[in-house]
Amino acid sequence: MNIKSNIPNILTICNLICGLVSVTLVMEGNIVMAAVFIFIAGVFDYLDGTTAKLLNARSLLGKELDSLSDVVSFGVAPGIIIYQLLSVPCAGSSNFLERMHIVPYFALLIPVCSAIRLAKFNLDLRQEESFIGLPTPGNAMFFAAIPLIIHLQSRMFSIIPLDFMATFFSNTRVLTILTVFFSYLLISELRLFSMKFKTMDWHSNKVRYIFLILSVLLLILFSMSAIPLIIAAYIFLSLGFQKHL
Repeated sequence: MNIKSNIPNILTICNLICGLVSVTLVMEGNIVMAAVFIFIAGVFDYLDGTTAKLLNARSLLGKELDSLSDVVSFGVAPGIIIYQLLSVPCAGSSNFLERMHIVPYFALLIPVCSAIRLAKFNLDLRQEESFIGLPTPGNAMFFAAIPLIIHLQSRMFSIIPLDFMATFFSNTRVLTILTVFFSYLLISELRLFSMKFKTMDWHSNKVRYIFLILSVLLLILFSMSAIPLIIAAYIFLSLGFQKHL
């Protein structure tokens, strides 16, 4: 067994384990830690691709394992989190759809569309330098940030507090609309830039540098509340630089 060639696969399995832990934590009622494990899965997802490139250890097995792991960590896990958040207001609600417990099932769009997105990525040769459709890790981190904002925002220091965001994301209608909209973005034909740097010059990577600078500024100003804003900035910057993608 070649250990070197399997290091990326081990990191991918760590990504998968984090996704499974996240699902388990939601079932145990610990939605905050479930969200945290999605972010940890994102770290392993970044490391496995980077390591595979550095070690020249890319393989078809690794590619398929990565996609299957991502379905769990960035599809099923955030879907269950949003299902849980949408389920809470249903008890005693006067809204027919909420009273019949139909609204929470909109959250299933996240894992379904994530699976479609990942399958398309494996087959679509147009996505070697940019993405078509919102990447599943970005979508997952947008939704994983929501329980953190709702439950922890008041305890986190930020230069400019965005207290309204906890109320905003707690609204069932808002969360349902966001779920449908972002699920559509996953399978859309929208072209978005990737963070792959072939060179370090400004001209070739203008949108990437702008995004990185903006992300750092948002994190400094708004702490964890910046995460949904960063994902939104990623989408809007991609729209603004369509001709260069």
